[in-house]
Amino acid sequence: MMKLILTHEVSGLGTAGDVVEVKDGYARNYLVPRSLATPWTKGGEKQVAAIQKARETRAVATLEEAQQIKGDLEARTVTVEAKAGASGRLFGAVTTAEIAAAVKAAGGPQLDRRKIEVPNPIKTTGAHQVLVRVHPEVQAKVGLEVVAG
Repeated sequence: MMKLILTHEVSGLGTAGDVVEVKDGYARNYLVPRSLATPWTKGGEKQVAAIQKARETRAVATLEEAQQIKGDLEARTVTVEAKAGASGRLFGAVTTAEIAAAVKAAGGPQLDRRKIEVPNPIKTTGAHQVLVRVHPEVQAKVGLEVVAG
């Protein structure tokens, strides 16, 4: 088992700043190469404190505020424009950064792209759904309409 400090939120494991213990292979082959975690050291407490402070400043303050944002997000359908071929297949995939920008352009709240989960890569035009982790206890399902542009 290997002890790591998470630098980003990892579904099912923890949030940025958490110290977790995972199997060696998971750490060596997935978390560390993708810069989702760094090895734990004795001097890492300062790093953990800095990560947690940054996370608190970005976090949604209360559960009521999170529920309000969830209602706002679920009430709207967001349109994303992407380059597509004649059959409706996209050149590439829709990224979480593009989704966050489209939500902001549609009058929604500013979202952190790391809080958006896309279950399967979006590679076709049409209606899709994505999850947004507004708060540790609140997830919103956002309707996404991908159009050829």
